[in-house]
Amino acid sequence: MNLSTLLHARAAKGRPVRAGLIGAGKFGSMVLAQAQRIEGLHIVAIADLNVGKARESLERVGWPAERYEATSAADAVKTGRTFVTDDVNAMFACDEIECVIEATGHPIAGTRHALGAIEAGKHVVMVNVEADVMVGPILAERARKRGVIYSMAYGDQPALICELVDWARATGFEITAAGKGMNFEPRYRYSTPETVWGFFGWTEEEVKAGDFNPKMYNSFTDGTKAAIEMAAVANGTGLDCPDDGLAFPPAGLHDLAKVFRPAADGGRMARSGLVDIAASQEPDGREVYNNIRYGVFVTFKAHNEYARACFKQYGLLTDPSGWYASMWRPFHIIGLETSVSVLSACLRNEPTGSSKEFRGDAVATAKKDMQPGEILDGEGGFAVWANAIPATRSLELGALPIGLAHNVKLKRPIRKDQIVSFDDVELTSDLDVVKLRREMEDRFRPGTSVAA
Repeated sequence: MNLSTLLHARAAKGRPVRAGLIGAGKFGSMVLAQAQRIEGLHIVAIADLNVGKARESLERVGWPAERYEATSAADAVKTGRTFVTDDVNAMFACDEIECVIEATGHPIAGTRHALGAIEAGKHVVMVNVEADVMVGPILAERARKRGVIYSMAYGDQPALICELVDWARATGFEITAAGKGMNFEPRYRYSTPETVWGFFGWTEEEVKAGDFNPKMYNSFTDGTKAAIEMAAVANGTGLDCPDDGLAFPPAGLHDLAKVFRPAADGGRMARSGLVDIAASQEPDGREVYNNIRYGVFVTFKAHNEYARACFKQYGLLTDPSGWYASMWRPFHIIGLETSVSVLSACLRNEPTGSSKEFRGDAVATAKKDMQPGEILDGEGGFAVWANAIPATRSLELGALPIGLAHNVKLKRPIRKDQIVSFDDVELTSDLDVVKLRREMEDRFRPGTSVAA
């Protein structure tokens, strides 16, 4: 609760926190919108493959043009301005940059960027959950060995869930479940980039008027993004993914403690200690009353009658027995909050959530029957959705992580809803990342901590 105080003290000594941003899309734009208002935080460089669009993002969020006219990272450090480039290595080569925010959303590129930043001795704020869930534990280990921080991005739901779990554990409660709210119905599972806008209720005119990426929006709709984020939470907290994947039980605010308790006590969880989603839609499409579509939550249990009585005395929302209660945060505003992660890494040497072990996995699962020769098109596409399952089961199946299911060819037939395995596909590119993933699987057998 003193990051702004620490930042003010550093700035007063003429030592601003200097950071770089990779990816100036929606998330990156939100980071930039707030960074311009934080005295003592200097975005030295922004790297994006499309420099023109990066400049458009800066203009859109209110940066004056003269503020991003630096001709190099060194010039940016000297003048206090910002350098916009398509060369990420120029960012890594700048010794004054302490922290890199990876916000591309591309699992392959994000993995390489994180490795480059760590090797250059820079903290990494990994907005890119797609990469984190695929190889996060080994990236965190490499960062630790290099003496830098590898962190989830505050403001995004995984980091906020990790924060709630840490709060519950630091106060001595047994965690029953943790997760987030989300708009989901079972029929969404097989959505494609061609059908996604109908699920949002948007017209063709509304879609044409905005800068919308259909695959990105579809990854939220078909449950892929939920699987990625919940598996990342499992890796960051030691909680588990359900054996058969996320169940998406509908639940409003007043029912969180009732629904997210063990089935033995009347809830929907197979046991305590799981991650899952509180759906904001009933299976028939009706909206759940008082849902937490944009929020995150943790449910926990009182350890004795005294604590149970305190739940009632202080107005906690509990299940009918009074033994289980929930704590939640109603909203998250992603990149508008991510400076918290940058400042935490640079000023406290602490992550705002980080992959500690290989506990959960987001694995590619077929949306339809497919034949050899067909191409998997990755997250939010036509071919596969991601299922969040325990890492033990993923390893038993030899499952293909969703992050490696981009532009790969099937060599065996696959049935609808079948988990795709490494043996089912031809992997002929991005072999450096495939190797890193395989190394992580060998190095971090489930239950092994990065601190080991």
